[in-house]
Amino acid sequence: MKKINLIYIDDEINNLHSFKAKFRNDYNIFLANNSTEAFQILTENSDIHVILSDQRMPDITGVVFFESILHTFPDPIRILLTGYSDISVVIDAINKGNVFRYLEKPWNDHEMKIAIENAFQFYFLNTQLKSKNEELKKKNEELNRFVYSAYHDLKAPLKSMEGILNLAKLDAIKEDNVLQLFDKCVRKLDYFICSITDYYKNTSVEKIVTEIHFEQIIKDSFELIQQTHNCSIKDINISTSIIQNTTFVSDEFRVHVIISYLLSNAVKYQKNESSNKELIINVVVTDQIAKLTIKDNGIGISTAHINHIFNMFYRGTSQSTGSGIGLYIVKETLDKLSGKIEVISEENEGTCFEIQIPNEYKPT
Repeated sequence: MKKINLIYIDDEINNLHSFKAKFRNDYNIFLANNSTEAFQILTENSDIHVILSDQRMPDITGVVFFESILHTFPDPIRILLTGYSDISVVIDAINKGNVFRYLEKPWNDHEMKIAIENAFQFYFLNTQLKSKNEELKKKNEELNRFVYSAYHDLKAPLKSMEGILNLAKLDAIKEDNVLQLFDKCVRKLDYFICSITDYYKNTSVEKIVTEIHFEQIIKDSFELIQQTHNCSIKDINISTSIIQNTTFVSDEFRVHVIISYLLSNAVKYQKNESSNKELIINVVVTDQIAKLTIKDNGIGISTAHINHIFNMFYRGTSQSTGSGIGLYIVKETLDKLSGKIEVISEENEGTCFEIQIPNEYKPT
């Protein structure tokens, strides 16, 4: 079990030493002789779970101290100690200082331990609730963006098809052109629907780990790109280096999703007029991680957009032909694998993505 970090504030040195002597084996204890020392400890230690404070101190009362730190340090759970009974102090402690528990001095060791451990349980539950609320808020924001953008990205190709059909009825365009335009719209719809499927599977399907061979995944990814985008990669100088001398185990579906979307971006956002298109892929596998680098010399990403590219449906360039969901899926999928991603990019120079995926191989 995680050891509880707590601060005990008291202007009487003997009380501080006595408390630490009794509970030093049970908790990580920080001692403060006044409110200034306590504030300093809180500032320097972000993981304080419980604060115990004496009520009567020369510089400030315990209730006033708790009230003063309520907005700056809202998470630690507060316990007030006092050597006298006063119902008004208790009421102030609850209303102003957000105090969890009130104990009289001299304290009972058993009662003190129960109070501290109950306070930590409350801290833990509060932290979990806060995390869930933040996650729920994020999901609600994503759902709102998803509904709006999905409507737009599904509606646009259908409207284009409707316009093509009307032109065809008027014999305004040739049959071959009709088929080409229809094919482009269908591929765009198919790619978007596949993206939604990948997003859903990543959020709902349990992780299934198997042995991964990066050479095959990269090959399959390029084949998928050519099918879905109706594009050729023959005019891109592709350099691939894979150093995989050890077994690598992870979720094959998710690894494939990550690599496919990153390679897709590297292909889509090349400079159309360039005769020197390059794509460099490096993979190094160790017992701990697989490190992948995907670097292109394409249009790059401006500094104004780089901090937003992993947001759902964010398009970082006017050249974007996709839905803006790809890099969001990459980031969410990596999170499921406890992986990391970094991006370095310069507009009109190119982009480099570096990702790390933990190796879940466990030798028997």
